This record gives sequence, structure tokens and C-alpha cells, in this order.
Amino acid sequence: MNLTEAIEGKEYIIKQIETDDEELDAFLFSLGCYSGEEITVVSHLSGSCIVSIKDGRYNIDNQLAEAIIV
Repeated sequence: MNLTEAIEGKEYIIKQIETDDEELDAFLFSLGCYSGEEITVVSHLSGSCIVSIKDGRYNIDNQLAEAIIV
């Protein structure tokens, strides 16, 4: 399941990042978004979602959210 299908407020463990773009992969890693890390979907918006990773909250678009498998 990817983050666009995740339930708001529930904590998940990231299983993998599905992307062929090294730049995108490096960006997600810099946010602390990598396999084994905990992530929570705070809310779903039209075209994006707000996630909580470690002590930060980020607004990511649906294309990025679909690449994060939980």
C-alpha cells in the first residue's frame, strides 16, 4: 500500500521507496524518509498529503506519496 491509500492518523513503517529518479530518492532520504522509518499521514488534501516524519511535517504531492510503500 502506498501513502495515498493510508489512513489519516495511523503510524506506518516505510517498507520501500519505489522510484527510478535518484534525485527524488536523495530528496526523500534528506527528509528522513527511508525503509524502516516511521511515517504518519496527518491529512489528505486534493493532490497532496501532509505527513509526519520524525519531528517534521511535510506536504508532499500524490506522485511522491505513491512512491512511498508502507
